[in-house]
Amino acid sequence: MQFTALEIAKLLNGTVEGNPDVTVNNLSKIEEGKPNTLSFLSNPLYGQFLYTTNASVVIIAKNFVPEKTVKSTCTLIKVDDPRQAFSLLLDTYNQMKIRKTGIEPQSHVSATARLGDKVYVGAFTYVGENVKIGNNVMLYPNVFIGDNAEIGDDTIIYSGVKIYHECKVGKSCIIQAGTVIGGDGFGFQPNTENNYYKIPHIGNVIIEDHVEIGANTTVDRATLGSTIIRKGVKLDNLIQIGHNAEIGENTIIVAQSGVAGSTIVGRDCMIGGQVGIVGHISIADGVKIAAQSGVGNDIKEKGAVVQGSPAYAIGNYKRSYVMFKKLPEVQQQINELEKILKELRQIAGDK
Repeated sequence: MQFTALEIAKLLNGTVEGNPDVTVNNLSKIEEGKPNTLSFLSNPLYGQFLYTTNASVVIIAKNFVPEKTVKSTCTLIKVDDPRQAFSLLLDTYNQMKIRKTGIEPQSHVSATARLGDKVYVGAFTYVGENVKIGNNVMLYPNVFIGDNAEIGDDTIIYSGVKIYHECKVGKSCIIQAGTVIGGDGFGFQPNTENNYYKIPHIGNVIIEDHVEIGANTTVDRATLGSTIIRKGVKLDNLIQIGHNAEIGENTIIVAQSGVAGSTIVGRDCMIGGQVGIVGHISIADGVKIAAQSGVGNDIKEKGAVVQGSPAYAIGNYKRSYVMFKKLPEVQQQINELEKILKELRQIAGDK
């Protein structure tokens, strides 16, 4: 694919300085720029490369003032935010590259399923009874969509994803390979003989719009009602969300974390890697939980920052950790004081 500087500038709402007709067909780092490639300059530390790069087009900030003359072979596109503009460009390029349509012959689409316009169904994908799939949806090979499930417009579901019956996925979502949506929750009840029998899970999972879920993550279906992933949530790889949990809008959860059943996480939270959250509690809006923390109780303070296991206020945690690191030294001091005290007692006894 080949684009002119002017076409790119129009897409980014930028202005061109140099040759508007110069063409690019690839991307490059500014320090490794080659002819017919496009790059960007955002970090001032890389400013020196603007004067030496061989990239044909470079995206820069509108308020950037070059210290030296830029090569005549380099056209500049000035925008408000170069990093954001370049990200938009990458997304546009990626969408063009991965865009597919059509139903591959090795797939199975049930006669009662309803598919929107410009849908892609890859080989060995299964679409069950009464499934509703919106416009521009892409189902890559080896995807399973269970009966009565719904997939919103512009959603991308990568290879190996399993979406069980009755589950709903919103618009403009991305679900990475190997993820399972709607498997049974971990629900068992011991009987009088201390054997466990399975509690049926007859609820579903609801994933709202603009959610992204990483590879090999699992979101369990509810026992009754719904497990809910709210609008704009971003889940990393290898995350477990338990049955009947709810993750609030625009919350981010990093890899290898787990949220147990029936816990409600507020909106705009940031949860680090390897965090464990017990079931049946609530986390307030805007809470930040440091990596490897264990949360065993409600966090009621909005915007709280916690760390540790059990997790508590991060300032107190850091002060406690300073003391913890000094424990060997403190123990030695205690031993010395006990020795002195013992000697003083012996002296007092002799008198």
